[in-house]
Amino acid sequence: MSGGVDSAVAAWLLLEQGYRVQGLFMSNWDQDDDDGYCTTAQDFQDARRVCERLAIPLHRVSFAAEYRAQVFEHFLAEHRAGRTPNPDVLCNRQIKFGSCLAYARRLGADRFATGHYARIVQTPSGYRLLKGVDAAKDQSYFLHSIDPAALPVTLFPIGELTKHAVRRLARDAALPVFDKKDSTGICFIGERPFHSFLARYLPAQPGPIESVAGEVIGAHQGLMYYTLGQRHGIGLGGVAGGPEEPWYVAAKDLERNVLVVVQGSEHALLLSESFRIAPPHWLGAAPAVPLDCSVRVRYRQADHPCTVRRDGHGVHVIIAAPQRAITPGQSAVFYDGEICLGGAVIEQVLPAQPRALARDAPSVRMPI
Repeated sequence: MSGGVDSAVAAWLLLEQGYRVQGLFMSNWDQDDDDGYCTTAQDFQDARRVCERLAIPLHRVSFAAEYRAQVFEHFLAEHRAGRTPNPDVLCNRQIKFGSCLAYARRLGADRFATGHYARIVQTPSGYRLLKGVDAAKDQSYFLHSIDPAALPVTLFPIGELTKHAVRRLARDAALPVFDKKDSTGICFIGERPFHSFLARYLPAQPGPIESVAGEVIGAHQGLMYYTLGQRHGIGLGGVAGGPEEPWYVAAKDLERNVLVVVQGSEHALLLSESFRIAPPHWLGAAPAVPLDCSVRVRYRQADHPCTVRRDGHGVHVIIAAPQRAITPGQSAVFYDGEICLGGAVIEQVLPAQPRALARDAPSVRMPI
């Protein structure tokens, strides 16, 4: 029970189906680190009100120590390395479907249910994770790295519903959170400015901002504060005698501490048609490669046809058409239609037009 409408409706639906339901609220952020942006206290009160309405008990547990060691420290290490991690993926694997699931089982739970927009089906080859029916809310992307052993004991009661239907059910059931605003981001960042939050843990390391021609056109505060494809917050205006198009982050040169930018959202250096990944995590038996499937390289992005291959450098993903701002540290999640096959962390992005890069900017290194 997160205190939101999705988990509230999930609990109500399980009661309607005849399950014996108990609520479990987990907190993952140290109260000493809370500067007013994390909503854990209010969320717990909302979860308590929902459980009172449903007449079910509510347990509370803190995994703050596990979260800091297994998720947050990795989050910081990835940013130090110039990558852009997705802590929600790691939180699901290590905390929600790791520590929290184990805790629920110790409480005597036979099944573990959450308010995720995803589905689980049993097939002759085992349990499979499917996309949620609501394409705009599908959360299978964030679930791709959980232990497959969790699938047989997990329930996603709202996976067959749209968000609109969930809110309607919450209103009809008089759940006190029926109109509560959806949470955004992750608890330890919440609605706070990302740059100022990260600066509390990773001090500024100023350096130059360069164009692809090697011209210094500004200064950055630290490569860890930027992500590929970023437009806002770079702090660049127009360059005298140059075009008026906005600037975008195209690369991070860690060796020289240089942020490389380009103009135009569809600049060639923002486009990639292949990338290398860490060893994949599969939710079923590892498929044979080469594998033709589809891939999603960012949450809420459309799936794109791709081929997964192995070569002398590891696992290589080739996309049918170049995609914009594929980012190391983010997850590439693979699908066969509605089935989520698994995924991996993106390690290295290969430019769509490497010859143009070599010709136009021989001094720019593009490992990230």
